[in-house]
Amino acid sequence: MAALEEEFTLSSVVLSAGPEGLLGVEQSDKTDQFLVTDSGRTVILYKVKAIGLGAPRLPSRPFLSAELELKFLTASERDRGEGLAESRLGLLGTLSEVSDQKPLGSWSVKQGQIITCPAVCNFQTGEYVVVHDNKVLRIWNNEDVNLDKVFKATLSAEVYRILSVQGTEPLVLFKEGAVRGLEALLADPQQKIETVISDEEVIKWTKFFVVFRHPVLIFITEKHGNYFAYVQMFNSRILTKYTLLLGQDENSVIKSFTASVDRKFISLMSLSSDGCIYETLIPIRPADPEKNQSLVKSLLLKAVVSGNARNGVALTALDQDHVAVLGSPLAASKECLSVWNIKFQTLQTSKELPQGTSGQLWYYGEHLFMLHGKSLTVIPYKCEVSSLAGALGKLKHSQDPGTHVVSHFVNWETPQGCGLGFQNSEQSRRILRRRKIEVSLQPEVPPSKQLLSTIMKDSEKHIEVEVRKFLALKQTPDFHTVIGDTVTGLLERCKAEPSFYPRNCLMQLIQTHVLSYSLCPDLMEIALKKKDVQLLQLCLQQFPDIPESVTCACLKIFLSIGDDSLQETDVNMESVFDYSINSVHDEKMEEQTEILQNGFNPEEDKCNNCDQELNKKPQDETKESTSCPVVQKRAALLNAILHSAYSETFLLPHLKDIPAQHITLFLKYLYFLYLKCSENATMTLPGIHPPTLNQIMDWICLLLDANFTVVVMMPEAKRLLINLYKLVKSQISVYSELNKIEVSFRELQKLNQEKNNRGLYSIEVLELF
Repeated sequence: MAALEEEFTLSSVVLSAGPEGLLGVEQSDKTDQFLVTDSGRTVILYKVKAIGLGAPRLPSRPFLSAELELKFLTASERDRGEGLAESRLGLLGTLSEVSDQKPLGSWSVKQGQIITCPAVCNFQTGEYVVVHDNKVLRIWNNEDVNLDKVFKATLSAEVYRILSVQGTEPLVLFKEGAVRGLEALLADPQQKIETVISDEEVIKWTKFFVVFRHPVLIFITEKHGNYFAYVQMFNSRILTKYTLLLGQDENSVIKSFTASVDRKFISLMSLSSDGCIYETLIPIRPADPEKNQSLVKSLLLKAVVSGNARNGVALTALDQDHVAVLGSPLAASKECLSVWNIKFQTLQTSKELPQGTSGQLWYYGEHLFMLHGKSLTVIPYKCEVSSLAGALGKLKHSQDPGTHVVSHFVNWETPQGCGLGFQNSEQSRRILRRRKIEVSLQPEVPPSKQLLSTIMKDSEKHIEVEVRKFLALKQTPDFHTVIGDTVTGLLERCKAEPSFYPRNCLMQLIQTHVLSYSLCPDLMEIALKKKDVQLLQLCLQQFPDIPESVTCACLKIFLSIGDDSLQETDVNMESVFDYSINSVHDEKMEEQTEILQNGFNPEEDKCNNCDQELNKKPQDETKESTSCPVVQKRAALLNAILHSAYSETFLLPHLKDIPAQHITLFLKYLYFLYLKCSENATMTLPGIHPPTLNQIMDWICLLLDANFTVVVMMPEAKRLLINLYKLVKSQISVYSELNKIEVSFRELQKLNQEKNNRGLYSIEVLELF
């Protein structure tokens, strides 16, 4: 279980923090020392020591607020001389004995210069590195006082960030996407820096890992609302680019990124503008590094913060199972820091921040850093090993308060068996060699078999993670077979356990373009029972061999499901255009419907009864004919039906089983689509993949052929049938006129072929009768 302890203030006033907050907080070469860089000119080194629960507290904040402000030595003070700075540091030493938070040093660039990326520590040398004015790099140590007198290197390109972790040299990431090691860059500061990212692509976030003792860098870029991930492997010099697909809600904006890493994947988590946390698994060793691959995100936590948060929000991973979120849980609530267990989908703890934050969050070791009001605040936290009892807050501690628990950790790489009762080291070596031989003799289980064993017993969430990991691996020759077996196993478990329904896994497997209806007929059967319209829509779009009976069953559900249920469902809206029509356009469209349709004047129509009926229609029915009769999500589902393949012979009997009121609704929607097609010369609908005019007309004919005797007896369908009659009448007239024009053009072509002997100038008069 995770717990947040009582916070303490590192500094009561953050000078030069700016409206966007601090540039960063980075760890020094000592675990209790941190570099704080403001957005102006100053870098300060702090020693942070959390105050124990039993230790005496600080006096009240108003009493010490004036003195604590002295902890930040401003750039102007350094310009006035070192005497004032030394006197202030003396006073700070007195205060630090009370608070245990010690500023060990402060460095500032000159007036007119500005620090542009956070200062970091070179863990190999113990020196500090910072960049000011985008291109000027400075290196110094604790003994240096004036940054103007330390090592300086002017680079040839602008720097985005310097990244440093234990065990390797710092890396320099340039704004154009190129990466250099610090030592190689210092050897030739003016070396040419190549451009990696495209024009207008901007780096938004970056993270540096060490995996198997090899550096791995990931950075995220954004261009016109699209996000891309670049992964740089420095042991093989491979740079791989991925496109991050936003899923159904393509209008969402990603507010914050964080990441964790294991042996095979980088787990990239993002906090979106809808308040949800999503996860994208990025393989460390890509199958095809040269190819730009696409990655789909999956929902990890829903509605952890308000989508209308006034201030910034932040997200950071604490370990493999916990994340910290900074933001307002509700639109009207105060901001708070919360810790979530992503393995069990539970909120572990939260702490309200009444003075507000800047939307920035850093963590190192067991400390969280953030701006709370005008103070840089530190909150210690503890995360235990994730378990279901701990996630639910029901973990029982049976030890007495006075007892101490001693944990023994055995390193199997050493010959000693500390605490295990081995008599001598030679015996432990023999046992160790025997263990290694036994492990080496065990065959490695292929990922496909691991996946098939997982789906039979594990939870839906764990299965979803394993499926995503398997799909991210390089495809093997048996990939199609494994996908089919996986779906079959999931469906068999769905039948055996009615509460088990891994829809997210099924949708991921369908999107591999490997499955078909004949390969897994139970899939759509279960989706029909669950009335899962999103999964049914995806099947209609992906499966080419769906029987007509199943297509009609889908149509029944799409027409009968309530609008309220549709609003809560995610549906692919690519085939739907904007149905909003202004009133002026409505009037023109209605006038066109009554007076002129495709060159046909209804006044010439000899059906007087039809004209009289149309002239009597009320105003509200006029509006109905020019507005979509169904909501947009239902329209998207019906468009999937229009795109599906069918045989008219096998489809007609099943269409007769659909209720008459649903048939009427579908006909109204098809008539509306036809009117939309008539608005432009190309007779096409806007959108990415809209229905075609032929599909619309074919389905109108199918529905009328199957249900005309029923529909004609319905009073509410009378006006629709009259409109459809006039539609057909107008088309007959249009084609008749086109045939006449075709004959005239044919005669003109003959005349042009006969008169080949023309001079340089001639006048010809052609009369058409």
